[in-house]
Amino acid sequence: MENNPLKTERTKVKRVPKRGLYDAQSIFDILDSASICHLAFNYQGQAYAMPILYGRDKNFLYLHGATTSRMLTTIVNNSACLTVTLIDGLVLARSAFHHSMNYRSVVLLGCPQLVESEEEKLLGLKAISEHLIKGRWDEVRAPNAKEMKATSVLKFPIEEGSAKVRAEGVKDERADYQLDIWAGIIPVALNASTPIPDEQLSADIPIPNSVKNYML
Repeated sequence: MENNPLKTERTKVKRVPKRGLYDAQSIFDILDSASICHLAFNYQGQAYAMPILYGRDKNFLYLHGATTSRMLTTIVNNSACLTVTLIDGLVLARSAFHHSMNYRSVVLLGCPQLVESEEEKLLGLKAISEHLIKGRWDEVRAPNAKEMKATSVLKFPIEEGSAKVRAEGVKDERADYQLDIWAGIIPVALNASTPIPDEQLSADIPIPNSVKNYML
Protein backbone atom coordinates (compact mmCIF):
# COMPACT_ATOMS: atom_id res chain seq x y z
CA MET A 1 0.00 0.00 0.00
CA GLU A 2 2.91 2.41 0.57
CA ASN A 3 3.75 2.40 -3.14
CA ASN A 4 0.08 2.44 -4.19
CA PRO A 5 -1.53 5.07 -1.94
CA LEU A 6 -4.85 5.27 -3.85
CA LYS A 7 -5.27 1.52 -4.33
CA THR A 8 -7.98 -0.26 -2.36
CA GLU A 9 -9.83 -3.51 -2.83
CA ARG A 10 -12.66 -1.53 -4.42
CA THR A 11 -10.42 0.19 -6.98
CA LYS A 12 -8.03 -2.63 -7.85
CA VAL A 13 -8.06 -3.31 -11.60
CA LYS A 14 -9.37 -6.84 -12.15
CA ARG A 15 -9.41 -7.10 -15.96
CA VAL A 16 -5.82 -7.01 -17.35
CA PRO A 17 -4.36 -5.88 -13.99
CA LYS A 18 -0.97 -4.99 -15.55
CA ARG A 19 -2.64 -1.90 -17.00
CA GLY A 20 -3.60 -0.59 -13.57
CA LEU A 21 -1.80 2.41 -12.06
CA TYR A 22 -2.36 3.63 -8.53
CA ASP A 23 0.25 6.31 -7.82
CA ALA A 24 -1.04 9.85 -7.41
CA GLN A 25 1.11 11.39 -10.15
CA SER A 26 -0.12 8.99 -12.85
CA ILE A 27 -3.70 9.74 -11.82
CA PHE A 28 -3.05 13.50 -11.69
CA ASP A 29 -1.53 13.44 -15.19
CA ILE A 30 -4.63 11.83 -16.68
CA LEU A 31 -7.04 14.07 -14.78
CA ASP A 32 -5.10 17.15 -15.91
CA SER A 33 -5.21 16.03 -19.55
CA ALA A 34 -8.97 15.42 -19.74
CA SER A 35 -11.65 18.12 -19.97
CA ILE A 36 -14.85 16.47 -18.76
CA CYS A 37 -15.59 13.86 -16.12
CA HIS A 38 -18.66 11.72 -15.55
CA LEU A 39 -20.11 11.62 -12.07
CA ALA A 40 -22.16 8.58 -11.08
CA PHE A 41 -24.54 8.64 -8.12
CA ASN A 42 -27.77 7.15 -6.83
CA TYR A 43 -30.93 9.24 -6.58
CA GLN A 44 -34.10 7.73 -5.13
CA GLY A 45 -33.04 4.23 -6.12
CA GLN A 46 -32.08 5.19 -9.70
CA ALA A 47 -28.46 5.25 -10.89
CA TYR A 48 -27.34 8.30 -12.88
CA ALA A 49 -24.08 9.26 -14.61
CA MET A 50 -23.76 12.90 -15.61
CA PRO A 51 -21.02 14.81 -17.48
CA ILE A 52 -19.54 17.79 -15.65
CA LEU A 53 -16.55 20.12 -15.88
CA TYR A 54 -13.93 20.00 -13.16
CA GLY A 55 -10.63 21.45 -12.05
CA ARG A 56 -7.89 20.08 -9.83
CA ASP A 57 -6.08 21.76 -6.99
CA LYS A 58 -3.62 19.45 -5.23
CA ASN A 59 -5.57 16.42 -3.90
CA PHE A 60 -9.06 17.69 -4.71
CA LEU A 61 -11.19 17.99 -7.81
CA TYR A 62 -13.59 20.94 -7.77
CA LEU A 63 -17.04 20.68 -9.34
CA HIS A 64 -19.68 23.38 -9.68
CA GLY A 65 -23.28 23.95 -10.64
CA ALA A 66 -26.49 25.68 -9.63
CA THR A 67 -27.39 25.57 -5.95
CA THR A 68 -30.61 23.82 -7.03
CA SER A 69 -28.77 21.10 -8.97
CA ARG A 70 -30.24 17.70 -8.11
CA MET A 71 -26.91 16.06 -8.79
CA LEU A 72 -24.87 18.33 -6.54
CA THR A 73 -27.34 18.33 -3.65
CA THR A 74 -27.59 14.54 -3.83
CA ILE A 75 -23.88 13.75 -3.72
CA VAL A 76 -22.83 16.09 -0.88
CA ASN A 77 -21.30 13.82 1.78
CA ASN A 78 -22.61 10.77 -0.08
CA SER A 79 -20.80 8.06 -2.00
CA ALA A 80 -20.09 8.90 -5.64
CA CYS A 81 -17.94 7.62 -8.47
CA LEU A 82 -16.06 9.97 -10.81
CA THR A 83 -14.48 8.83 -14.08
CA VAL A 84 -12.53 10.36 -16.95
CA THR A 85 -11.44 8.75 -20.22
CA LEU A 86 -9.03 9.82 -22.95
CA ILE A 87 -9.00 7.94 -26.26
CA ASP A 88 -5.55 7.86 -27.85
CA GLY A 89 -6.11 5.49 -30.75
CA LEU A 90 -8.31 2.90 -32.46
CA VAL A 91 -6.59 -0.48 -32.58
CA LEU A 92 -7.77 -2.34 -35.68
CA ALA A 93 -7.04 -6.04 -35.70
CA ARG A 94 -7.46 -8.70 -38.36
CA SER A 95 -10.36 -10.20 -36.46
CA ALA A 96 -13.43 -8.43 -35.09
CA PHE A 97 -12.79 -9.96 -31.67
CA HIS A 98 -9.38 -8.33 -31.17
CA HIS A 99 -10.31 -4.76 -32.10
CA SER A 100 -9.53 -2.44 -29.22
CA MET A 101 -8.60 1.11 -28.18
CA ASN A 102 -5.57 2.75 -26.69
CA TYR A 103 -6.79 4.86 -23.81
CA ARG A 104 -6.06 6.46 -20.44
CA SER A 105 -8.74 6.40 -17.78
CA VAL A 106 -9.26 7.15 -14.10
CA VAL A 107 -11.89 5.99 -11.62
CA LEU A 108 -12.20 7.76 -8.26
CA LEU A 109 -14.44 6.87 -5.34
CA GLY A 110 -15.31 9.36 -2.64
CA CYS A 111 -17.78 11.60 -0.84
CA PRO A 112 -17.82 15.14 -2.25
CA GLN A 113 -17.95 17.97 0.27
CA LEU A 114 -19.73 21.32 -0.08
CA VAL A 115 -17.31 24.25 -0.12
CA GLU A 116 -18.54 26.78 2.42
CA SER A 117 -16.06 29.68 2.38
CA GLU A 118 -16.17 32.32 -0.35
CA GLU A 119 -12.40 32.20 -0.62
CA GLU A 120 -12.31 28.49 -1.39
CA LYS A 121 -15.33 28.77 -3.69
CA LEU A 122 -13.39 31.28 -5.78
CA LEU A 123 -10.34 29.03 -5.69
CA GLY A 124 -12.47 26.13 -6.92
CA LEU A 125 -14.11 28.16 -9.69
CA LYS A 126 -10.73 29.44 -10.82
CA ALA A 127 -9.37 25.87 -10.86
CA ILE A 128 -12.27 24.82 -13.11
CA SER A 129 -11.80 27.81 -15.42
CA GLU A 130 -8.04 27.34 -15.66
CA HIS A 131 -8.48 23.62 -16.33
CA LEU A 132 -10.85 24.38 -19.21
CA ILE A 133 -8.62 27.07 -20.75
CA LYS A 134 -5.48 28.22 -18.99
CA GLY A 135 -5.14 31.98 -18.48
CA ARG A 136 -8.81 32.79 -19.16
CA TRP A 137 -9.69 33.57 -15.53
CA ASP A 138 -7.49 36.67 -15.49
CA GLU A 139 -8.97 37.95 -18.79
CA VAL A 140 -12.62 38.02 -17.76
CA ARG A 141 -14.92 39.59 -15.15
CA ALA A 142 -14.86 37.73 -11.84
CA PRO A 143 -18.14 36.27 -10.50
CA ASN A 144 -20.27 38.83 -8.65
CA ALA A 145 -22.13 38.31 -5.37
CA LYS A 146 -25.36 37.24 -7.08
CA GLU A 147 -23.56 34.68 -9.24
CA MET A 148 -21.63 33.32 -6.27
CA LYS A 149 -24.86 32.91 -4.28
CA ALA A 150 -26.46 30.96 -7.13
CA THR A 151 -23.48 28.62 -7.50
CA SER A 152 -22.50 25.60 -5.43
CA VAL A 153 -18.91 24.36 -5.44
CA LEU A 154 -18.03 20.86 -4.29
CA LYS A 155 -14.65 19.27 -3.77
CA PHE A 156 -14.05 15.61 -4.50
CA PRO A 157 -11.11 14.08 -2.60
CA ILE A 158 -8.52 12.21 -4.66
CA GLU A 159 -7.97 9.51 -2.04
CA GLU A 160 -9.25 6.24 -3.47
CA GLY A 161 -8.95 5.34 -7.11
CA SER A 162 -7.04 3.85 -9.98
CA ALA A 163 -5.90 4.59 -13.49
CA LYS A 164 -5.98 2.14 -16.36
CA VAL A 165 -3.91 2.61 -19.50
CA ARG A 166 -3.65 0.71 -22.77
CA ALA A 167 -0.78 1.83 -25.01
CA GLU A 168 -0.14 -1.22 -27.18
CA GLY A 169 -0.31 -2.44 -30.74
CA VAL A 170 -2.48 -5.06 -32.39
CA LYS A 171 -2.87 -8.38 -30.56
CA ASP A 172 -4.09 -10.93 -33.12
CA GLU A 173 -4.32 -14.69 -33.00
CA ARG A 174 -1.16 -16.25 -34.44
CA ALA A 175 -3.01 -17.84 -37.37
CA ASP A 176 -4.65 -14.54 -38.30
CA TYR A 177 -1.35 -12.81 -39.07
CA GLN A 178 -1.40 -14.62 -42.42
CA LEU A 179 -4.72 -13.05 -43.46
CA ASP A 180 -4.74 -10.37 -46.18
CA ILE A 181 -6.49 -7.88 -43.90
CA TRP A 182 -5.15 -4.45 -42.96
CA ALA A 183 -4.37 -4.02 -39.28
CA GLY A 184 -2.87 -1.16 -37.33
CA ILE A 185 -3.60 1.89 -35.19
CA ILE A 186 -5.47 5.10 -36.02
CA PRO A 187 -4.16 7.77 -33.61
CA VAL A 188 -6.94 9.91 -32.13
CA ALA A 189 -6.52 13.40 -30.64
CA LEU A 190 -8.69 16.39 -29.75
CA ASN A 191 -7.73 19.44 -31.80
CA ALA A 192 -9.00 23.02 -31.63
CA SER A 193 -10.21 24.77 -34.79
CA THR A 194 -10.12 28.47 -35.66
CA PRO A 195 -12.00 30.46 -33.00
CA ILE A 196 -15.31 32.05 -34.02
CA PRO A 197 -15.85 35.53 -32.52
CA ASP A 198 -19.15 36.41 -30.89
CA GLU A 199 -21.54 38.26 -33.22
CA GLN A 200 -21.62 41.27 -30.87
CA LEU A 201 -17.82 41.43 -30.41
CA SER A 202 -16.21 44.70 -31.43
CA ALA A 203 -13.92 44.25 -34.39
CA ASP A 204 -11.01 45.98 -32.63
CA ILE A 205 -10.83 43.44 -29.77
CA PRO A 206 -7.92 41.05 -30.48
CA ILE A 207 -7.84 37.33 -29.75
CA PRO A 208 -6.60 36.96 -26.14
CA ASN A 209 -3.54 34.99 -25.13
CA SER A 210 -5.59 32.22 -23.51
CA VAL A 211 -7.24 31.45 -26.85
CA LYS A 212 -4.00 31.73 -28.83
CA ASN A 213 -2.22 29.38 -26.44
CA TYR A 214 -5.10 26.89 -26.48
CA MET A 215 -4.74 26.55 -30.24
CA LEU A 216 -1.02 25.68 -30.09
